[in-house]
Amino acid sequence: MRNAIPHILVAGATLAALALGRPALAQSVDLGRGPVEVTVPAGYDDAVPTPLIVQLHGYGSSGEGQLRYMRIGDLADDYGFITVAPDGTREEEGRQAPFWNASSACCNFQGSTVDDVGYLKSLIDEISSRWTVDPDRIYLVGHSNGGFMSYRMAYEHPGTVAAIASLAGATERAERTAPEAPVHVLQIHGTDDQVIEYGGGGFGPEDDTYPSALYSVRQWAGYNGCDTAGQAREMRDLDASLPGHETGVMVFESNCRPGGSATLWTISDGSHSPMFSATYAEQVVEWLLSHPRRP
Repeated sequence: MRNAIPHILVAGATLAALALGRPALAQSVDLGRGPVEVTVPAGYDDAVPTPLIVQLHGYGSSGEGQLRYMRIGDLADDYGFITVAPDGTREEEGRQAPFWNASSACCNFQGSTVDDVGYLKSLIDEISSRWTVDPDRIYLVGHSNGGFMSYRMAYEHPGTVAAIASLAGATERAERTAPEAPVHVLQIHGTDDQVIEYGGGGFGPEDDTYPSALYSVRQWAGYNGCDTAGQAREMRDLDASLPGHETGVMVFESNCRPGGSATLWTISDGSHSPMFSATYAEQVVEWLLSHPRRP
């Protein structure tokens, strides 16, 4: 259930932003949690369906922090997509960290009943009602807790989400029936992640609450009807702090249902929050845009 009746706060496009060639912050959407800025590319045309990328921050971070870290919003003009980076809800006690109620493992540590699935779906619907969003190119990108949230959105709204990119997140460990529609999944994970371990784990010494990166991808390959034997592909450069092309690629795209696939980018010796290479954001955006909901 929504926390409040939705309303729109009009901020107006700025001529200065257009003149400088930066994405225009055309308006902000408020669904009861405060205004969320919507970045619209300078060349936006109502007559042309435009991709939407929703960016989800990690535990304790914010939408603004996600924008600064991943720099995906900087590419909105060049690639022609709308993007938004909302904030999660703050915890009621302790450090009051922002979080997403994403999975049984991460990161609703205080037992909140907040409906983040409903909030994010309403946010997507509201943006789609105000701009010409391409219904086959709605994407989520999440880091850590935001990656877990991306998986939950993909599972609960597969008819809306075309693809997700999860950096250092994970799917649910439990075996579940496949969602009604396929969703493309990209898991990006460092083997030296000390927060969300590459091989799976939990938040206590005896916990085993979230699965490994490979399990997450294979589970979604199964959901999407793909063969669960992956194929190794090219090496990529995602982490500027590591030498050469340190990231291995494994794809699960044989015999998949139309509109579904699974891919794993493994950053060898990569940490929980990699120092991104100069082309990291471009590589993620290009992967997303090449994976529509309907081919």
